[in-house]
Amino acid sequence: MTTPLIGVSKSILKIKELINHVANTCLNVLITGETGVGKEVVAQNLYSESSRSSKSFVKINCAALPETLLESELYGYEKGAFTGAHKKRPGKFQTADKGVLFLDEIGDMPMALQSKMLHVLQSGEFSPLGSDQEFKTDVWVIAATNHNLEESMRKKIFREDLFYRLNIIKIEIPPLRERKEDIPSLIEYYFRLYQSEYPDNLGTRPDSDILAELCNYPWPGNVRQLQNCIKKQMILKSWEKIFEELPKEHPEIVSQFTDDSQQNGSSHYTKSGFQSDRTRIISEFVDLSTSSDKLFEDISLKKIKKLASDKVEKEVITFVLEKVGWNRSRASKILKISYKTLLYKMNEFKVHPPVK
Repeated sequence: MTTPLIGVSKSILKIKELINHVANTCLNVLITGETGVGKEVVAQNLYSESSRSSKSFVKINCAALPETLLESELYGYEKGAFTGAHKKRPGKFQTADKGVLFLDEIGDMPMALQSKMLHVLQSGEFSPLGSDQEFKTDVWVIAATNHNLEESMRKKIFREDLFYRLNIIKIEIPPLRERKEDIPSLIEYYFRLYQSEYPDNLGTRPDSDILAELCNYPWPGNVRQLQNCIKKQMILKSWEKIFEELPKEHPEIVSQFTDDSQQNGSSHYTKSGFQSDRTRIISEFVDLSTSSDKLFEDISLKKIKKLASDKVEKEVITFVLEKVGWNRSRASKILKISYKTLLYKMNEFKVHPPVK
């Protein structure tokens, strides 16, 4: 079963559109992006949308194998080709014939193998190790890397001619921190998926406050890290513990969670640098310039909770509507509310499309 490409951001919608255009061309595709962004998911979607979907999808990780083993895995070998080759074995180019060969982490392929790879891509012909016979293969090559291959070419560690042979169609996947609007959809998808996998460990979906915190965390491990957090939450059943364990060593992470109890005896967890000033938070809902008596009259936890909830709902609804071009039907599906409820909330929060 192919994992769907989840997201409502412009970048993900463009990638989905590109997949539809490219899937049946069988032009070589290079997928780039940080570790964990979903490069293999894009490759699988290209495969499933293509006319080759009834054939094999074969994956090989070019970074996981030493040079000699990688060569034999790609091209196969004859009996006696090397010590331990007790019988003939086909390679990935042969087993993927008429289908798709996904070369993951192509940027880590040794230079010595890159020239042989170029020959196969140009001619469709290869020879197994220990054989003088050439075989013909018809594979659609999809490659992926988290390296900057242009920089690798400048350093002379990646062949320029191979790069241009692979880079006919380029699909670049932005990191999750640059498409935060995809996070709610990803959380919902993986919650549903893992509920079927772990029926005895049903965690709780994040409320609006926790969702806001999750959306503001930069996710250095991208979608893969988010997946693991959801799995862990379903077992631990505590978002607070998840926040405690989120990595904080990355300098680009501004949404770090700290134990406020070390400072004031409270057990509340807040994010340093993000809404950590209590006075500033409270002043959004209460007039702090009034006298103490009047101030305490205005502080009703139930009332403030409703005001805060309404504020978050309004921001999320406006954000989604803007992203989908104010298409209310689509927005209601993304928000998982009825069309009628969306119209009611738009009227309640005075959310209106911009005047043209």
